[in-house]
Amino acid sequence: MHITYHVGVHDEGFAYRLDDVWSEPFRSHDAAFAAARNAARRQQLAGQDTTIRYQTADGEWHSEHAAGQDRPAADVVDDI
Repeated sequence: MHITYHVGVHDEGFAYRLDDVWSEPFRSHDAAFAAARNAARRQQLAGQDTTIRYQTADGEWHSEHAAGQDRPAADVVDDI
């Protein structure tokens, strides 16, 4: 799996996003870019196995096993 964080203009500042979800705004492009790189780096850290429970848009609850070693490759793209 591979994910990409995008840095761009958002909420009268700069922010990063993954798909359609934006981070909080930052005052500078450099701060937003550094935060995105940090998020991408953390995304790749291995953790412990766990069970994830989530609700889908139709109201159904689901559980699935998440292996702590199963981490995506992540990078950052500057959309400015």
